[in-house]
Amino acid sequence: MNIKIYSIPLFLTIFSIVIIYLSLQLETSPEMIVGDSMQARSFPIFLMVINLILVGVLSYQFSKTYPKEVELEKFPTWSSMLLFLVFYILVTISGDLFVAIPVIMFLMGMVWGQKKLWVSLTNAIITPLSVFLLFDYVLQVRFPRGWLTNIYYG
Repeated sequence: MNIKIYSIPLFLTIFSIVIIYLSLQLETSPEMIVGDSMQARSFPIFLMVINLILVGVLSYQFSKTYPKEVELEKFPTWSSMLLFLVFYILVTISGDLFVAIPVIMFLMGMVWGQKKLWVSLTNAIITPLSVFLLFDYVLQVRFPRGWLTNIYYG
């Protein structure tokens, strides 16, 4: 059993536990403010529980088969890092996440080798729209105001 391969699951487990602990330190919001939506601390706890389940699955897979070495892809990896910087700049300039997300998703598809433009474009439009509608209608969480969100929220 190679202890080196378990360093990532161990780090992720510690990280998840720390985030759950910090989230539990948040006070619950009054009903008057939150209404029917989730408490501020519920969402990070939910994500970290999912993360812990996935870490368990990863550890189980490591115990069954030893992972083989993966050759790093240089151009897509460094291009993705550069696109994260471009994302930050776009959000800062436009002031709206939903201007930057489709642009970066489209470019990310192109960088990682998607040959069909329509697939990247469809993904770049449908995914942020779905996320926005999920948060707005199902979770009842409003996004910070920006160019597009101002049009939607009125």
